[in-house]
Amino acid sequence: MVARSKNAGLASAKAAVPAAKKAAAKVARKSAAQKTTRSGAQMRAHKTREAILRAATRVFSRNGFTDGKIESISSLSGTHDRMIYYYFGSKAQLFVEVLEATYQKMNEAEAGIHIDLDDPVAALTTIVRFVWQYYLDHPEFIPLLNSENLLKGKHIKMSSRASQLSSPAVGILDQVLRSGVAKGLFRDSMAARDLYIQIAALGYFYLSNRYTLSVFLNSDLRGEGELDHWRAFITDVTIRSVMRLPGD
Repeated sequence: MVARSKNAGLASAKAAVPAAKKAAAKVARKSAAQKTTRSGAQMRAHKTREAILRAATRVFSRNGFTDGKIESISSLSGTHDRMIYYYFGSKAQLFVEVLEATYQKMNEAEAGIHIDLDDPVAALTTIVRFVWQYYLDHPEFIPLLNSENLLKGKHIKMSSRASQLSSPAVGILDQVLRSGVAKGLFRDSMAARDLYIQIAALGYFYLSNRYTLSVFLNSDLRGEGELDHWRAFITDVTIRSVMRLPGD
């Protein structure tokens, strides 16, 4: 009787092993399914958020912050007004994130500039042409900044990332200037920050005012030939502004 009881216990234990494995497998499948569901939801949320940001960039660059309507953004992004408020909280915060993304995109592009510090004149030429071409390739950049400057920087002041979005180009220019000074080519009184403002201003003013200037000057400043001419002009002015003069 005792032997049979032991055998029965062993059989019961053996039968319990597959059952336990099945239960564990079921739990594992459920956990994996939950992770997949969460991952899918996160991916959809990310795509929705990015779609809203892209649409907001287009609407705000075309109409400015004040006239950029939430309804236009939701329609363009294929979402709903409530989704915009869900992800961003307010129209103002959405504009803040559009500005952050705009600066971040330019910073990433600037960080990818390849220059040869052994040839500071060529390096400076590369930077000038990069900034000019970036303005042309990203027509949303200038209108967005114009809109924010009309509001006296109200929204960028709200950004917790503003201090992290300073242009890498200033640091790159500093290296180029130091190289030029060391080689006796550049004067040592030019600050990288001032040079960056000069380069940006020469391109920014032309492109943001080309429509009115074309009328006042009776010359179409929007044509490809005129744009190429101004790029060459900016480059020449910038190089001349840093070159060491006789007697320096």
